Amino acid sequence: MGQFTPIHTEGHINQALAGVLGQILDKGIASAVLVPCQQPHRRAVMQTLVRDTAALGAIDPFAPVVPTNSARLVAALTHNNDAPVAAVLRSCEVRAFLELVKLHQGSTDNLLLIGTDCFGRFESRDYLSLAARHEDITTRFLLSVVSGAGGSDLGADLAKACRMCEHPVADQVDIRICAIGADPSEDLWLEWVSDKGKQTQETLGLAAQDKGPTGRDAAVSKLCEERIAVRDAELAAIREKTGDVAGLSDIVAACINCYNCRVACPVCYCKECVFVTDTFRHDGEQYLRWASTRGRLKMPTDTTFYHLTRMLHMSTLCVGCGQCSSACPNDIPVMELFRSVADRTQARFAYVPGRSLGEKQPLAVFHAEEFDDVTGQVK
Repeated sequence: MGQFTPIHTEGHINQALAGVLGQILDKGIASAVLVPCQQPHRRAVMQTLVRDTAALGAIDPFAPVVPTNSARLVAALTHNNDAPVAAVLRSCEVRAFLELVKLHQGSTDNLLLIGTDCFGRFESRDYLSLAARHEDITTRFLLSVVSGAGGSDLGADLAKACRMCEHPVADQVDIRICAIGADPSEDLWLEWVSDKGKQTQETLGLAAQDKGPTGRDAAVSKLCEERIAVRDAELAAIREKTGDVAGLSDIVAACINCYNCRVACPVCYCKECVFVTDTFRHDGEQYLRWASTRGRLKMPTDTTFYHLTRMLHMSTLCVGCGQCSSACPNDIPVMELFRSVADRTQARFAYVPGRSLGEKQPLAVFHAEEFDDVTGQVK
């Protein structure tokens, strides 16, 4: 638990946060800030690398939309780069980034990691529709959350991944922007979490106190309980449907091998995927032989095998961000499928992705004695 500094928003959330980020740039704490910003086209919000403080007027870090998980963006920014940068990320983005750091894809050495509380996101198409109807969709969304409506009164449901996410608070960060338990239209709170965060607070000359927003712990617990209940129900439902290979094949039957889910996944890190090599480019005669053997052949082929391979490869690292389902053109419940597997895989290894930077990834280390209940080893 760190110390806290209240930031009075007076109804202008983005302006208040822009002031803090502007000081981080002006005082040389970071040479650039990666932060969600409003774009001129259709009021879309995308991660933007800002170096000019004048451009911070477009920031919108609490906008209820996440077009892409930013973990790989931050990994690219911090790879072979000595210039200090800051990044404003949500919990699922932070956790995915830390897993990439363990895989030597990025670095925290020159990074000021700023995490935001997350109330969830809408699917991008829903967000664009809402943004076209509401002048300040971010403030309206936050007020809806504070009122207890959770954004549902705006006319769209939150992405299912968010409704079942048990990590609304960004951990393992240097600075945390706290909104849960507060009224963002009046105040946001900065929590100075790490030594790097506390050094930032001192450099900015901001006073800090031991207590944050009143009722924060209770509000976080309540939100987690609600989401865990949704998570457990959704995972039970998908497991009932995928109890055997036939059920799994039925769930992914509409897969067209576009690999959007692989591209959207923040922790799918391979430079070359086996599924885009010659291994899965078959001759026409091969297709005819398979069709002859089985009587008919659904095409494209290898779709079930593709998802099984991804599960084997990524289930220990899945952070449940839901970008895979959002990217699927045929509405395959990829997120629910992966989370149903990842939940049990991670529990088997007692591993939570992004929980600790020093915690070794499963299957990356060898233990002389492991899974005795499976191997039958006698000590």
